[in-house]
Amino acid sequence: MTATEAIATVGLPGAPVKKTPKTGAKNRKLLLTLNIVSVVAGVLLWWALSLAGFRLPTPVAVVERAGSLVASGTLLTDISASLTRVLIGFALGTLVAIPVGFLMGWYTIARGLIEPWVQFFRTIPPLAIIPLAIVLMGIGEEPKIFVIFLAAFFACVISTFQGVVNVDRTLINAARVLGSKDGGIFLRVVVPASTPFILVGMRVGLGASWSTLVAAELIAAQQGLGFRMQQAQMYYDLPTIFVGLITIGILGLLMDRVLLFAERKLTGWQERR
Repeated sequence: MTATEAIATVGLPGAPVKKTPKTGAKNRKLLLTLNIVSVVAGVLLWWALSLAGFRLPTPVAVVERAGSLVASGTLLTDISASLTRVLIGFALGTLVAIPVGFLMGWYTIARGLIEPWVQFFRTIPPLAIIPLAIVLMGIGEEPKIFVIFLAAFFACVISTFQGVVNVDRTLINAARVLGSKDGGIFLRVVVPASTPFILVGMRVGLGASWSTLVAAELIAAQQGLGFRMQQAQMYYDLPTIFVGLITIGILGLLMDRVLLFAERKLTGWQERR
């Protein structure tokens, strides 16, 4: 039996999986149609609530305010500032979390030394760190990025750790039988098997990063979607608040779809519904 056949037999990542392209394409088309229907229904419900007397701006008013903010350059400037903070904080948090999660999951000594601190600090909301971050880092970009970093880090490190410890021992034993050393097992078995967990952790971390953004921009920000929404709150400017909310939602959704696409490409061996 060849190595490839043995891998396929025990079900290692990389084993051939029967695919039905027509069924997959049909399901994606159905999901896209349902997504569009859901969005249209949500907008119509929003419009109905605003016309029914609820203190909500109409979709038309929000679109008009978005147009004026785009025309003045304010919205694009705020998007650039917020997106930069989220991308830097999220990227740094992920880059640190993945190796730390692998260390915790693969080495018992590292787990014993690191896990108590991770479990302790992850119960502290990143927003609660803001006063400390201001004292230690000032009121520049560093504290804003730092709290976003924490939000992404703790979501991703736990997911990576769980991915490593949940790797099926049968896969590892099969790789040893085939003559793989620890390094080869880690790269060819543990990393691929942990990839779905890592990507899920990244998606959760991305959502946490955007959730933390508005509070992070409380730290003496002069630009950003969170800053603009806080300014609008002072003047009861609901259309501007809605523009900020919708913009954050759209940006977060687009970034999540990028991660979802990467997940499909990197975990093609995994069976899906």
